[in-house]
Amino acid sequence: MSWITALLASIGRTVLGALAAMGRISIYAGQTLGHMIRPPIYLKEIGGALLSVGYFSLPVVGLTAFFTGGALALQIYSGGARFNAEAVVPQIVAIGMVRELGPVLVGLMIAARVTSSIAAEIATMKVTEQIDALVTLSTHPMKYLTVPRVLAGLIMVPVLVGIGDIIGIFGGYIVGTRSLGFNPAAYLQNTVNFIELRDIVSSLAKGAAFGFIATLMGCYYGMNTSRGAAGVGRATKGAVEAAAVLILAANFLLTSIFFTI
Repeated sequence: MSWITALLASIGRTVLGALAAMGRISIYAGQTLGHMIRPPIYLKEIGGALLSVGYFSLPVVGLTAFFTGGALALQIYSGGARFNAEAVVPQIVAIGMVRELGPVLVGLMIAARVTSSIAAEIATMKVTEQIDALVTLSTHPMKYLTVPRVLAGLIMVPVLVGIGDIIGIFGGYIVGTRSLGFNPAAYLQNTVNFIELRDIVSSLAKGAAFGFIATLMGCYYGMNTSRGAAGVGRATKGAVEAAAVLILAANFLLTSIFFTI
């Protein structure tokens, strides 16, 4: 019986630790949103964050979406051939990219590229006491470091999702018309006719949520790093893991909500 008690105690400690972490992250998110609507506003920092999160992420997002759209077209054609339904490739590529793959892939790419960068940058500032120096200069670290980055995630990730959706559909179009024998005009017409406004709205809403999660996790883990180079490494790893898991969990939740609308 003793090993059962030890096992239950271990599970209990893990669950309590996870709940406590979620509570701390929720409080941090609330404080961040509160600071967004109160001055001062650091426009130069916001501009730099917009470029870092949005513009410099375009190449990796574009390439990922293009190759995914092409592979999706091939898979749908292969699976559809078993039911004599090859003609649905344009529609399924469009709905798959806009509703699901576009937002999730962009979110995970941002988690890998931006979250890690933010966590490492802020954690390094923390261990080298640059954040303490900001406080001595009467600069609030959350306003100066967290708010610009989270705001950039909220604004730029939906833009990246929209671009990724278009490029992913274009990747499917290239494969469909060059390799699978689809008529180019008919492919585009079927794609446009099948996508509805609510598909686009759900895609962009997911992008905003994923951008918020990815940038918030980078800032939270960076701000709460422990001392030393090992602490920076742990903060970066923890931020990426947390962002990826929360993005996938949020995707399930948002998909369930939009599914009922």
